[in-house]
Amino acid sequence: MFLNNTKFNDKWGLQFDFQVRSADDWGYVRNTLVRPAVQYFINDKSNVALGYLWQTTTTEVAGAADLTLHEHRIFEQYIYNHKISSVFASHRFRVEQRFIGRTGEDVFSQRFRYFFRLIKPLQKTQPTFTKGPFVALQNEVFLNLQNKSEINNSVFDQNRAYLAVGYRFSKKFDLEAGYMNQASHGLTHNTINNIIQLAVYTRF
Repeated sequence: MFLNNTKFNDKWGLQFDFQVRSADDWGYVRNTLVRPAVQYFINDKSNVALGYLWQTTTTEVAGAADLTLHEHRIFEQYIYNHKISSVFASHRFRVEQRFIGRTGEDVFSQRFRYFFRLIKPLQKTQPTFTKGPFVALQNEVFLNLQNKSEINNSVFDQNRAYLAVGYRFSKKFDLEAGYMNQASHGLTHNTINNIIQLAVYTRF
């Protein structure tokens, strides 16, 4: 995962992330995600954003042609940042309008996501964390708001819990690696995915 935040001035900025996800056992590239968003900074702790996502999902089956489907999303979000003692905390509230491509049909749905992330520097406390090792803990819950029957017949969609270690090389660059547990509720069965993630964060 690559995530960049660029601040143009005190009020406006651009958020962008790009993700490549493998199928089981690194079999092939299953998903790619491209997600830009325009940010407006309310103050030092809060910002809102309006963004767009394009996602591809590829399925490979022996003896058949590869199948690639596309999903487009518009999303709105609010982020609040603060400190708890020496821990840096971030909360994100996001609503998505999903245009999901399927074989022979397209489906529209809306989804709510709540995400929090905690970063604990592993060295002497700093007013602002600019360099050094850290641990990160985060969780995100996904809830279906509209057209649940086309998704999984449930309000609950999935939960992603994540624990990582990383290093902040400067106020502009982080590198981290971690483990994610993804619990997904499906139409016919539930799935637990065990995921290793490598992430690069840049800030300008």
